[in-house]
Amino acid sequence: MSIAGFVIGVLVFLGFLLGLIPFLGWFNWLNIPLAIIGLVFSAIGLSRNKDRGLAIAGITLCSIAILVGTGRLNLGCGII
Repeated sequence: MSIAGFVIGVLVFLGFLLGLIPFLGWFNWLNIPLAIIGLVFSAIGLSRNKDRGLAIAGITLCSIAILVGTGRLNLGCGII
């Protein structure tokens, strides 16, 4: 689960960077729900595994994508 959360976290973080480009802010509407799924996977992986590095990295990447993506949507009024 922690590996799945980390992989989703990396993809979501790359999507977050794509959403920062002007007129591609709408991509955050797709990115934020996927980041929430990655956050859940990482949290499950954190609670079940002894090796917690990938789970913590996944939680960090997904949290950054959620927070900044939401801020970006608020800044562009949800469209741009």
